[in-house]
Amino acid sequence: MENDKNKGGNPIFYKMFKWTVVRPLLFLFYQERIHGAENVPLTGNLIVVSNHASDFDPLIVGSCMGRPVAFMAKEELFEVPVISQAIQAFGAYPVKRGAGDRAAIRSAIDSINKGWATGIFLQGTRTPDGRVTEPKLGAAMIAAKTKAPFLPISIWGTETIFPKGSKFPKLFQPVTVRIGQIIPAPESSDRATLEAFTKKCADEINALHALGR
Repeated sequence: MENDKNKGGNPIFYKMFKWTVVRPLLFLFYQERIHGAENVPLTGNLIVVSNHASDFDPLIVGSCMGRPVAFMAKEELFEVPVISQAIQAFGAYPVKRGAGDRAAIRSAIDSINKGWATGIFLQGTRTPDGRVTEPKLGAAMIAAKTKAPFLPISIWGTETIFPKGSKFPKLFQPVTVRIGQIIPAPESSDRATLEAFTKKCADEINALHALGR
């Protein structure tokens, strides 16, 4: 798949959109709480990994960081008006679900090399309760190739904002974001190492999620 839908995020527009649109809306309608913001490294390679329960998660996670975060997003979202423009402004690039998408992996590596932190949902798709139950190895592979550490993040409560099958988002649903400690990149790219690394990150995210509101 060619990534011609993604022209790359604009850091200036990213900040403008974050502070004039995303942050005010989250504060006003979702009483967002953020724990652990001091754990975010502001420079250097970084892969932001989190659980996933809503299409709003990339905007929520990206708005909590002190630096731009480019997210993988399912390619269908690039066809949805408003959401498409918003996620592209936040540096998102498309990934085809259910396929070994080498182009998406190359895009993730490219965004890291350009200085963007890269956001990846560890399970790849949404889960009903926000827990990570079947983590994928793609993020660990990217970490091994770029030597970028993981920053585990838990998003709590977003499954109530826009559950599957809903046509409109629900307002006044409390959301909490917890940012964990940096996990150094894996030493090698052999499967056993990547699996252990991925499990460690999934366990950390689920532990943060269990803390709740």
